[in-house]
Amino acid sequence: MTAKKVTLALLLLTGSAQALAETPQDFVAKYTAEAGAGFKPSAARGKSFFTKEFGANKDMPSCSTCHTKDINTKGKHAITGKVIEPLSPAANAERFTTAKKVEKWFKRNCNEVVGRECTPAEKADFIQFAIEGGKA
Repeated sequence: MTAKKVTLALLLLTGSAQALAETPQDFVAKYTAEAGAGFKPSAARGKSFFTKEFGANKDMPSCSTCHTKDINTKGKHAITGKVIEPLSPAANAERFTTAKKVEKWFKRNCNEVVGRECTPAEKADFIQFAIEGGKA
């Protein structure tokens, strides 16, 4: 390969990687659109959802059971004891950056804690709450 072809290939790869990068705001926008016309995400509703005891799982009644009430600090899984990195994107730059992970964790955690899949509105509210660093 010539130097020009290598440079072009690197530029194309870099551009593709940047195009795939997602932000927490991207997910709020996606879920807001899915929630329907007139929906506006609310950090206050996200906080309420995060701390609500759903009763679907006696060992994990709320999101804050494992994640703690301060989303800027590490949590610990109530059953396995595994350390959980902070939920706040300000405290953990990896949060809400890839669709595969976001969908995986919403699906798993919502089913375990809430007892069902979360709605797009709940997801948008929750991520908005996380973006605001738990301040609602």
